[in-house]
Amino acid sequence: MRCVSRRLLAGAILLWTLALPVTAQTLPGAAPAPAPDAAAPVDPLGRTTPRGTVLGFLASARKGDEALARQYLDTRLPDAAAETLAHQLFAVLDARLPPRLTLLNDTPVGSRANPLAPEEEVVGSVSGPEGPLDIVLERVTRAKAAPLWLFSAATLDAIPQVYDDVRQQRARMVVPRFLFKWRIASVRVFEWLVVLIALTGLYLTTVVLNVALSRIVPPIGRRLFRMPAISDHDVLPMPARILIITILSRWAFENLPVSLLVRQHLANLASLLLIVSIGWLLILVNGGIERRLIARIPRATMGAAVSLLRVGRRVADVLVVFLAVIVTLRRYGVNPAPVLAGLGVGGLAIALAAQKTLENVIAGASLIFDQALRVGDYVRVGSSEGAVEHIGLRSTRIRTPDRSVVSIPNGQIANMSLEVLSERDRFWFHPTIGLRYETTPEQLRAVLEGVRRLLAVEAFVDGTSIRVRFLRMGAFSLDVEVFAYLYARDWAHFLELQEGLLFRVMDVVSTAGTAVAFPSQTMYVVGNPNAESA
Repeated sequence: MRCVSRRLLAGAILLWTLALPVTAQTLPGAAPAPAPDAAAPVDPLGRTTPRGTVLGFLASARKGDEALARQYLDTRLPDAAAETLAHQLFAVLDARLPPRLTLLNDTPVGSRANPLAPEEEVVGSVSGPEGPLDIVLERVTRAKAAPLWLFSAATLDAIPQVYDDVRQQRARMVVPRFLFKWRIASVRVFEWLVVLIALTGLYLTTVVLNVALSRIVPPIGRRLFRMPAISDHDVLPMPARILIITILSRWAFENLPVSLLVRQHLANLASLLLIVSIGWLLILVNGGIERRLIARIPRATMGAAVSLLRVGRRVADVLVVFLAVIVTLRRYGVNPAPVLAGLGVGGLAIALAAQKTLENVIAGASLIFDQALRVGDYVRVGSSEGAVEHIGLRSTRIRTPDRSVVSIPNGQIANMSLEVLSERDRFWFHPTIGLRYETTPEQLRAVLEGVRRLLAVEAFVDGTSIRVRFLRMGAFSLDVEVFAYLYARDWAHFLELQEGLLFRVMDVVSTAGTAVAFPSQTMYVVGNPNAESA
């Protein structure tokens, strides 16, 4: 389990690293956007889509190239004033824009989320001195040029006031200046410290919560729900702690006093860890369900049921990992539809190729859960008879009386008549007594009454089933049918009881003055009448 969890976590982190530069999907709730026009001219600054405009502006402003950054603004200000406004806009976005850049629309026509303003795109909302301010892009069409997405004039008019509020907020922070100047991997030392402190605080929160729950949950679980397996020291497993940290961090990362780039990477990592933690928890839940089911399985079918449950659990774990990968791809804008279509065709081909195997597996599952067979049963399947030694996913092994092993596919057992001989509640005692033809009627009646009394006095004989009748006149014997059910532990015990009854039946026949017949023929020779006269 630990190995699977580590692989899942490592694979998710690798997938997050590879997916960072991938283009993203539209904003939640937005209407489906039409496909981009392939013939539309390409803007060298990437302003033909909302996402291209925002990322291009942030990249140029982050490098300090205000001259390039002002090309993303819909303003008529002179060059110097426009560059100053671009600097202010970057400072506001870098400090207060929510880290949701991966959700920006990447089509030339935008998301068209607002039917009343189809040429506008809301990038996000920032807090200002007078309340929230929507950062809006507007699709502007200029002479002899393709439509471009630019920061709207209405948004730019409100930026100076929000910028002053950002500066005042930073001025109130008592932090050494060198923490803002020094950088590690292009990130300010101050931001590294803030992130480390925040993560440490979140982790300590989960530790405290785990300690508190460890004092409350186990006693309640043992008393009310009879769950003695609850640990006293680890109520919250690691994936649950990661899930709590992720949920809390999604709120914290949007409000940390760090740059938008850092908050965006943290938000991406938090989203990925959210998917990983949920998948990890589902895998642990699958393991817990498997253990609970195994504890309720009878020992007779333990081996086969454990194999079946293990296969089912592995399939469930693979489905959880697969769904986690699909959700992650969707989160970073990758369309998994072609992959799903390919898997569907491949799965159909595999199912057709493994039709017989799947038939046997399904039949084995039905045998296990219906308990039509159990290990140790003495059965007759078709022409095979013996004790069941193993019930597998594909076949069932039967030990025959001559000590050979017959493996019968489960699919055949499901389609054949199955007789479980060891499940008999009573055993049929049904001999036919052949008496000699020299037996007189009085002797025959004595045999019938003697056998009836013999069966009636035995406790192991079902008295309601006793039937002793003169059945027929056979070819060389007078046949008496004996019918009764015997209570016996198993087949060997029945043979022992039957042996004793047969000996006593012979005593009854001998006491009556007759004997058991054996095959014989009587020849009648008729003399020649002409011989006497001669």
